[in-house]
Amino acid sequence: MSDYTLGAIETRFAGLIWDNEPIPSGQLVKLCEKALNWKKSTTYTVLRRLCQRGLFENKDGLVTSRLSREEFAARQSEAFVDEAFGGSLPQFLAAFTRRKPLSQEELAALEALIADSRRG
Repeated sequence: MSDYTLGAIETRFAGLIWDNEPIPSGQLVKLCEKALNWKKSTTYTVLRRLCQRGLFENKDGLVTSRLSREEFAARQSEAFVDEAFGGSLPQFLAAFTRRKPLSQEELAALEALIADSRRG
């Protein structure tokens, strides 16, 4: 999957799948009707589009994710850092912390991530 961006409605739809998977496609239609006020055709159109992008799979009427929510978010983050900061995580963190200082808890969490990374 090369496009790691979702619109607001696609994000809500993806969340419904991630929260309920594996989910039969018919049940997904009912869920989308209730949660998003969608018709059956809209659900299948958006599902097909996200399946084509490699995010989900609809096999034999059972919808599952090909990427977990966490993996998708990680890839979105990587794509953003690549595009906006030339792939430089330090540049991203420098820009981020200019406007929002890190709390002691955030600093400790980052230090733990760095220590884990050093250990391999």
